Amino acid sequence: MSKKGLTFDEKKAKMLQLFYEKKEFFQLKELERIAPKEKGIVANSVKEVVQALVDDGAVDTDKIGGSIYFWSFPSKVMNVKKRKLDDLQTKLETSSKKLKLINKSLEEVEANKDNVEDLSDLIKQVEQLQEHRDKLQSELKTQSENNPLNLSEMKSETQPVKEAANRWTDNVFAVKSWCKKKFMIEDKVLNKQFGIPEDLDYLA
Repeated sequence: MSKKGLTFDEKKAKMLQLFYEKKEFFQLKELERIAPKEKGIVANSVKEVVQALVDDGAVDTDKIGGSIYFWSFPSKVMNVKKRKLDDLQTKLETSSKKLKLINKSLEEVEANKDNVEDLSDLIKQVEQLQEHRDKLQSELKTQSENNPLNLSEMKSETQPVKEAANRWTDNVFAVKSWCKKKFMIEDKVLNKQFGIPEDLDYLA
C-alpha cells in the first residue's frame, strides 16, 4: 500500500513548524531542499505552500540584497491571533450594544402586546439577532481552522466568543417562546417566518 500524501493544509502546518523550529531567514531554494527531508513536503509544492502562508499573513517575505527571503517566528502567530481576537472583541462589543437595543424593543412590544402590527417589528429584531449569532459562529470556526498549530490556549481565548454566541442563541429561543405564547404561533411556523434553522443549538 502506497503512503498517503500530505494534504495542502498539512503541508502548510508542517512548513510553518519548520520556520518556527529553525528561526532563520530562508530563500525559496533553501526551503525546497530542506522541507522534503525534514517535513516530507515534496519540493515542487514548496513554492505554492510558502506563498499560501504569505497570503495568510503567517509568513513574512522581503527582498534583501537582491534575493527574496521568507521567515516566520513563533511570536508572529500569536500576534496575528491577538489582532484577530481584538477585532472580534470589537465586534462583540458592537453586538452587545445592538443586543441592548433589541431587548428594549422587546420590552416595548411586551408593553403593547395587543397591537399585532408590532409582530412584524419583532420579526425584524429576531432576524437581526440570528444574523449576529451566525457571524459570531463563523468567526469562531474561521479562527479554529486558521490555527495550523492548534495551540491549546486557543480554547481559552475563544471561550468569550462561544459564550457570546450562546447568549444570542438564548435570546432567539426566548423570543420564540414569547411569540408562541402571545401570538399562538407554532414552532415550525416561527422558524420559517424568522429564518431560524430547525437544528439551532448552543455551541459546545
